[in-house]
This record gives sequence, structure tokens and C-alpha cells, in this order.
Amino acid sequence: MPFYESVLRPLLFLMEPEKAHNLGLWAVSHGLVSAKAPDRALAKSVFGVRFPNPVGLAAGFDKNAVALSRWKDLGFGFVEVGTVTRHAQPGNPRPRMFRLPSSRAIINRLGFNNLGADAAARNMEGVAAGIPVGVNIGKSKVTPLEEAHLDYAYSFRALARFADYVVVNVSSPNTPGLRELQERDSLTRILAGLKEIDERKPLFVKIAPDLSLGAIEDVVAVCQELKLTGMVCTNTTVSRSMLTSDSGIEGGLSGAPLTSMADETLRFVRELSPDLVLIGVGGVMTPEDAKRKLSVGADLVQVYTGWVYGGPGFVPDVLRTI
Repeated sequence: MPFYESVLRPLLFLMEPEKAHNLGLWAVSHGLVSAKAPDRALAKSVFGVRFPNPVGLAAGFDKNAVALSRWKDLGFGFVEVGTVTRHAQPGNPRPRMFRLPSSRAIINRLGFNNLGADAAARNMEGVAAGIPVGVNIGKSKVTPLEEAHLDYAYSFRALARFADYVVVNVSSPNTPGLRELQERDSLTRILAGLKEIDERKPLFVKIAPDLSLGAIEDVVAVCQELKLTGMVCTNTTVSRSMLTSDSGIEGGLSGAPLTSMADETLRFVRELSPDLVLIGVGGVMTPEDAKRKLSVGADLVQVYTGWVYGGPGFVPDVLRTI
């Protein structure tokens, strides 16, 4: 059994999840963790950007871009920082991260804790990531829903110049009312505003796996009408139907229980729109999960919970399989 699974993960899992997360991020940012990617020809160009491989780190791990220059050392082909909001905010009260080891899952209700768009811009200034970088932006908790478009516009202006692509996050379950912004009129207002600022910047929308088929059709229609680059499928879920027992913990569920739901959403979006660039995320816990996402329509794949459970060797294992 690999060292991470037999020794390091059990030790980390003795810690409170958010403390373990922060320790891991610190170790990565100081260059204390690395993993050699296999020597395979996996580079591809997507929306005019060259990716050394199609496996990226999902938003949520490096919220403030503090380890931006290090993710390539772990085999990642790209990294998405954030979610970043216009205003710095502490997020929800602790505890707000929970492991479900028997289900190979995590529940979080972090609430977009981050240092704000201006601080993220300072952290990204002059840093060479060595791989493509996405920036994921969300609405500040203090901003009323009717002013959300202004909030996203501020963050976009502050951060887009550092990004190869920008993702509009309207699908986290942990900011009150945020998922209402997936509705057609609200989403159009946000995205049209960003297109006015910079129509050339590749722009994506991240959707929830809990949307109805009709709601997904509306989001895809908006993306097509505004000529967005693509979509990120999917965020965490509020559903607990796939768990053998309801944990009773509020927040977004990620990991193995999300796999089928996220895959079905991805497949449906691909059927609706062959031309959108799709980033598949949600429930990638094994190399085979990543391979399947690519086969059902993803152009690129992101991991988070699978990396937490699989450790530094997870991405190289995926790259040897896809």
C-alpha cells in the first residue's frame, strides 16, 4: 500500500478536516510535496490554450492563489483558483468541513471563505504557474442578489488579466440565494456584463448537479446566446439520496456519492451542445472515473475530493490511465 494511504492519510484524517486542508496547502505552497507525472503525450489545445495534460485541480483548494507556482509539480495540467469574491469574507462558522470516509466523500459548507479579489490579484501578480490558470469568481455574502452582477464584474476586472479562463460560480449551496442566479434572467445579466468588459476572455459557468433538465437547458441556451466558451459540470450536491444513511450535515456533498449525478449532468449538457467546451468535475475518485468523464463529453477534467483521498500520487495514476 502506498505511503500516503497507509501512513500519511490516517494521520491527516486524525486532524479536523479544515486544519488538515490548511496544512496540506501550506506544504504544497512551500514545495514540500511533489509527484512526477508519467512521460506520456497528453498535451492538448482547448479554446486556444495549450494544456500539458487534461487533469486539473478544481476550485476550492487554493482559494487565494497562494500555491500557484507549485501545482505543476504535482502533475496537474491546469489549476483553478478561488472561489474568489469581491469582498474578503470569513465564510461560515466552524466546523464547516466533514469527512465521510466510509462513503469516500466530503461535505463542506465553507461559504466562500477567501481574502477577496484584490488580495488574490496581489498574490497572482508576477507569478508564473507554468500551467494554464482558471479563476473562479462568486458573489459576496453581503451583496444583495439584485446587485450580484456588479459584484462579479468587480472581481472579473481585478482578476481576468491573470487568468487563461474565468468561471462564474452560481452553484455553490453554501451562500444564501446563490443558486437562484442560475435562473435565465439573472445569469444573462451577470454574463452579459462580463462580456461587455472583455468579450475575448474565455468564460465558463459552473452549474449544480441538482438542476432540473429544463433548468440545465436554460443555462445552456444562455451560454450559446452569449457565445460563452463553456461550462463546468458540476459543483457539489445538496442531495443525500445516494448515501446509505443521511449524515444530517448541511452543505455540499462531494466525492464518490456524486459520481453518477455529475456524470449524467455532463452527458446531458454534451448532448445539448456539442460545441461548448466542458470541464468535467465531481466524483472523480479513481483513474477510471476521469477516463469515463472524458468519454462522455468532457474536454478537461478536474479533481478535488479524489485527490484528498488519493494523495500526491493520484494525478500521476490518472494520467497513466486516461
